[in-house]
Amino acid sequence: MNEEIQQRRFAAFRSCERVLSGSRPKSLRERMAALVSESDGMYDLDGRVDVYGDGVVRALEERVAGLLDREGAAFFPTGTMAQQVALRLWADRSGSQVVAMHPLAHPEVHERRAVSRLTGLHTVWPTTAPRLPTPDELRSCEERFGTLMLELPLRDAGFVLPSWQELVEAVETVRQFGALVHLDGARLWESTVHLGRTLAEISALADSVYVSCYKSLGGLSGALLAGDEDFVREARVWRHRYGGQLFQQWPAALSALAGLEHELPRLPGYVAHARTVAAALAEVPGARVHPAPPHTHQFRLWLPYPAVLLTEATLRFAEERGTGLFGFWDEPGVPGTSVTEVTVGSAALAWSAQEVTDAVTEFLGLVRTLS
Repeated sequence: MNEEIQQRRFAAFRSCERVLSGSRPKSLRERMAALVSESDGMYDLDGRVDVYGDGVVRALEERVAGLLDREGAAFFPTGTMAQQVALRLWADRSGSQVVAMHPLAHPEVHERRAVSRLTGLHTVWPTTAPRLPTPDELRSCEERFGTLMLELPLRDAGFVLPSWQELVEAVETVRQFGALVHLDGARLWESTVHLGRTLAEISALADSVYVSCYKSLGGLSGALLAGDEDFVREARVWRHRYGGQLFQQWPAALSALAGLEHELPRLPGYVAHARTVAAALAEVPGARVHPAPPHTHQFRLWLPYPAVLLTEATLRFAEERGTGLFGFWDEPGVPGTSVTEVTVGSAALAWSAQEVTDAVTEFLGLVRTLS
C-alpha cells in the first residue's frame, strides 16, 4: 500500500466517531502516552532501565511461561526470528531437516523462504486444504518429517482452527513416529474459546510454543518462545547469534505486559461479538464471511467488487460519514471479488447487529455510486 493511501487512511480513521474493524489509529505521541498510562502499576516505572533483558523483559518471560505452564520463555524481537530458532533446534534434536507445515503457514507465505534460506530446512505439506491436516494425511505424507508446525489459528485460511479433538489426534499421530511438535501460536491468545481449553492445556500438547506480543494483545512488537528449560536456554544462544539480543527492548516488553493485563481478559468477549458482527455482515446482499461463524475475533469478508474500488469507498466513508468500517482490500483470487480481514475489538462492541447491516448496506450504496 503506497504512502499516500496510508496517510489518508490514518487521517480519516483518526477522525472517525465509530470504528467497526480494528481500532482508531494513534499518533506517536498518543502511543507513548498510552505506554505509560497502561503499564503504570504493573512494573516499577521509576526503577532502572532494562538492559539486555534483565528487568521488564525477564518479567514478561516469566509471566508468559506461567500462562503457558512451561518451564521458561525467551523474548525475541520478531516472530520470524523466534520461529526460525525453534525449527532449527528441533531439526538438530530430531536429526531430520524436514519440517511439515501448511502451505499457507506464516513461514511459507510471509517470511521470504527463511526456513530454507537461513536454516537449510526443507518443508513438506501434508495437505493443501485450508484446514489442519488429518491423521491419515500426516501418516501418508510424501516425506517423513522430524517436526510438525501447526499454526493456530491458520490466518491465511481465514483464521481457522481445528476442534480440540482434531488437534489432539494430529499431535498423537505424529508422536507415534517420533516427530516433535511446534505451535505457531501468534494468535493463540484468542484460540481458547473455540478449542474450549486453557492456554496451558493447549500449550501442553506441543514441545514448543511461539506467541506474539502485538497480535491481539496490542503490544508494540516482539514474540516469545516457550518450552522446557533446556530448549529455552539453547533458544537464547541462537537468539544472540541471530542478532536478537538487543540492548534495550523494554518498551516492547512493557507494552506486552499491558496487553496481557488489559486485552487478554477481553478477548473472549471479542470472539463472542465477532459472531454477531459476522452474522450481520452475512445478511448484506453479495457479502460472504469465512469462517461462519468465526473461530476467533478475526475473520474474512468477501465482496463482489474490485479491491481498488472498495478501498476508495472505505476511505470516503470514513472521511464523509465519520465511520471506519474496514481495513485494506485485496483481490487474491477471482478478479473483481475482493477480501478484507475483519478484526472485532473493543471499538466494535458498541455496534449492534442491525447497525452493522445498515452501515455496510449504506457503504455498498457508495461503492455503486463510485463504480
